[in-house]
Amino acid sequence: MKRPDAERGTARALEVARRSLEPALLALTAAALTAGGVAWLTGAETLARSFWAAGTAVAILPAVGWVIGALRRGRAGVDLIAVLALAGTLATGEYLAGALIALMLATGRWLDAAAERRASHDLRHLLEHAPRSARRRVGDRVRTVPLAEVEVGDLLVVGPGDVVPVDGRVEGGTAVLDESVLTGESLQVERGLGETVRSGGVNAGSAFELVAAATEADSTYAEIVRLARQAGAESAPVIRLADRYAAWFLPLSLAVAGIAWLVSGSAVRAVAVLVVATPCPLLLAAPVAIVSGLSRAARLGVVVRDGAALENLGRARTLVLDKTGTLTTGRPRVLDVTAAPGHTPDEVLALAASVDQYSPHVLAQAITDEAHARGLPLHPVRDVAEEPGRGATGRIGDSTVHVGRHDGAPLAAWARTADNRATLDGAAVAWLSVDGRLSGALLLRDPLRTEAPRTLRRLRQAGIRRLLMLTGDRTEPALEIAAVLGLDDMRARQTPADKVAAVRAEREKAVTVMVGDGVNDAPALAAADVGVAMGARGAGASSEAADIVLTTDRVDRLADAAGIAVRARRIAAQSAVAGMAMSLAAMIAAAFGLLPPAVGALLQEAIDVAVILNALRALRVDRTARVAVAPATEQLLQRFAAEHDDLREVVEAVRAAADQLSSTPGPEALESVRHVDRLLNEQLLPHERAEEQQLYPALASALGGSEATATMSRAHTEIHRLARRIGAHLQLADAEGGLQPDQLDDLRACLYGLHSVLRLHFTQEEENYFSLAQ
Repeated sequence: MKRPDAERGTARALEVARRSLEPALLALTAAALTAGGVAWLTGAETLARSFWAAGTAVAILPAVGWVIGALRRGRAGVDLIAVLALAGTLATGEYLAGALIALMLATGRWLDAAAERRASHDLRHLLEHAPRSARRRVGDRVRTVPLAEVEVGDLLVVGPGDVVPVDGRVEGGTAVLDESVLTGESLQVERGLGETVRSGGVNAGSAFELVAAATEADSTYAEIVRLARQAGAESAPVIRLADRYAAWFLPLSLAVAGIAWLVSGSAVRAVAVLVVATPCPLLLAAPVAIVSGLSRAARLGVVVRDGAALENLGRARTLVLDKTGTLTTGRPRVLDVTAAPGHTPDEVLALAASVDQYSPHVLAQAITDEAHARGLPLHPVRDVAEEPGRGATGRIGDSTVHVGRHDGAPLAAWARTADNRATLDGAAVAWLSVDGRLSGALLLRDPLRTEAPRTLRRLRQAGIRRLLMLTGDRTEPALEIAAVLGLDDMRARQTPADKVAAVRAEREKAVTVMVGDGVNDAPALAAADVGVAMGARGAGASSEAADIVLTTDRVDRLADAAGIAVRARRIAAQSAVAGMAMSLAAMIAAAFGLLPPAVGALLQEAIDVAVILNALRALRVDRTARVAVAPATEQLLQRFAAEHDDLREVVEAVRAAADQLSSTPGPEALESVRHVDRLLNEQLLPHERAEEQQLYPALASALGGSEATATMSRAHTEIHRLARRIGAHLQLADAEGGLQPDQLDDLRACLYGLHSVLRLHFTQEEENYFSLAQ
C-alpha cells in the first residue's frame, strides 16, 4: 500500500502531465502542419503529406483517451466525432484536412483550458490568500506557529502586509486593513482598540496586536475558503443541458455523414461532414461561461458554492427575505430624543449614554454611539447596576439616573406624545429618569438599509416576480418595511419552522431564493433552491447552510450576483446553441460537396474559437447592470452622506420646535424657533446649496442627464421656501414684540411641513444617490 506522501506525489505528477498535454499537443500539431506547408511550397509533396499524416496520427491517441474518459463519466462527448474524422482523413488520404483537424482539436483544448484558468483566477486567488501561520506573543517572545495551533485568547502580532490569521479583537495599536478580498471594497478600513477584526484582511498599516476570538476552523476566512473550494461548474444544470445537446448532436452528425456517403458514393464527403461536425471545445463553452460568472461574482465579494447555485439564481422567480440584518441594518439607531420641560435633548442623550456606556445591551450601544457621533461629553458615573429587562441605573453627581423602562406611572403630556410616536413609528423607547422623575425619552429603531429599495428594483429587473418577507418581529414594524419596499407579501412573528414551511410552499410554485443572516435562518436557507447568507456579520450556521455568501455587509451585492447569474446563463446557452447552429449549416454544405475537408476544418476552427471567446464575455462587467460613478463623484456622495448624519439634529430640532409651539406657544417656544432658524441658515441651507451646485451636476452624467435630479432640486426649492417663511414669521414676531395668535397656525404648518419634507428628501437622497457609493 502506498504511503500518503507517495500518493500525493503521484497525484501531483499526473496533474502536471495533464496540464502539459494540451500545450504539447498544440506544439506538435502546429509544427507538423507548418513543416508540411513548407515542404509543399518547396515541391516536396510526399514529404509534406508525411508531415501532415504524422500530425493527424499524433492527435488520435489523446483524442481516444478523452472519448473514453467522457464515456466513463456517462457523457457521449462530441470528441468521438473528432476521432472518427481523424481516422477518416487517414483512411481517405486527406492528410491536410487531418492535420487541420488535429490542430483544431489541440487549439480548442488549449483555449478551453486557458479560458477556464482565467475564469477561475479570482477563486484560486481566494484560496491562495488563505493564511497558514500566525505570530503568537508569549511574554516578551514572538514565535511563528502553524495556524492550527492558535487558540481562543492567544495574543497575536499582525505585522505590516500580514494577512489577519483568525477572527479577533484589536488589543494594541490601530489596525488599518485592506479587506478587499473579503468585501470587494477597495477602501481601507480602520479598527481601534477593542474592535473586532475578521480573518483574511491584509494589514495595510503598522503592526498591531490581536486577541484571538476564534480558531482557524471557526474564523471568517476559513468559512469563505471552504465554500470557494466547492465552487466549480461541473454540476450546473445548464452544463448538463449542453451534454444533452451532445447526445443528439453526435448521432445526427453520423447520420448526415452516412447519408452523404450513400447518396454521393464519396467517402470524402462523409469525412468533410465529420470534419465540420467536430466542435471539440464547443460544448465546453458552457462551463467556461458559468465559471466566468463565478469568478465575476467573487470579485464583488459574492462567494457562490457551485455552478448549480449560480444557474438556479439566474432562473429564480421568487425571493424570500428575512428582515433584521437583511433588509435593515441589524443595528438599532436613535431615531429621536424627546426632553421633558426644563431639559434639552442633548442633556437627555448625554445622561443616558453616560449610564449605558457600561451596558452590553444592543440599545445601550446605540445610545452611546449616538452621543459619541454628536460629540457630547459623557459624565463620570459610579455605582452602575443593570437589571435584565428593566434597564441600567447609576449615580451621576448627587442624582440617580435610570435608563430603560418607566415605572408604569401615568405619563405626562410630553411623554404620551413620545410614546404615541414610538408606537406609530414601530420604535422602541428607552426612558430616562432622574431621581425618579421622567426627564426624557429616546426612540430607537433598526433602520432600513439605504440600498434596499434600489436592490429590490434591480432584482425585479433580473426576473424576480414575487418578493416575500419573513420575520420574527412584531407586525407593525414589519408592515411598515413591507409598505416602504413594495413587497408582495409579508409574514410576521415567524418561528424557524414557520420560515421553512413558507419557503417549501414557495418552492412548489417557482424557483425560490431565501436570504437571511441569523442562526434561525439556517434551516430556511437550506430548504430553498438557493440559500443566500449575509456573511459579513451573519451567523456561521447561516453561512454553512447557504449556497451563496455575501461577504460584504451590503444587500445590493445580491442584485449584482443575480445580474451576473442571468447573464452567465444566457451566454452559456447562447454559446452552445449558436455554435451548433453554425456547425449544422457547415455540415449541410459539406454533404452537398460545397466544403472540401481541408476548408471545412479551417471553418470549424474559426467557429470553435468564436464560441469560446463569446463564453468569456461572462467575465466582463455588464455596464448596464448598475450605475457607475466616477471616483470624485463617489467622494462627494460619501461627504454628503456623512453630512446627513450630522444634520439629523437639525431635523429633530424642527420637529421639537413645532411640538413646543403646539403645547406652550410662549417665549420658550419662540426661542426654540429662533434656534431652528439659526440651524437652518448655518448648517442645513449651506448643505442643500452645496448639493445643488456640486453633487447634482456630478451625478447628472452618471444618471443620464439633469432630469434625473430635477425632483430633488424641486425639494431643495421647497426647503428654502419654508425656511424663508419661518424667518419671515420671526421678523413679524420681533416687530410685534412676540408671536401673535394669527401666526401660530401658519408657523406650525411651516415647521411640521419642513420636518416632513426634510425626512422624505433625506431618505430619497440616501436611497437613490448615496447608495451608489461603494
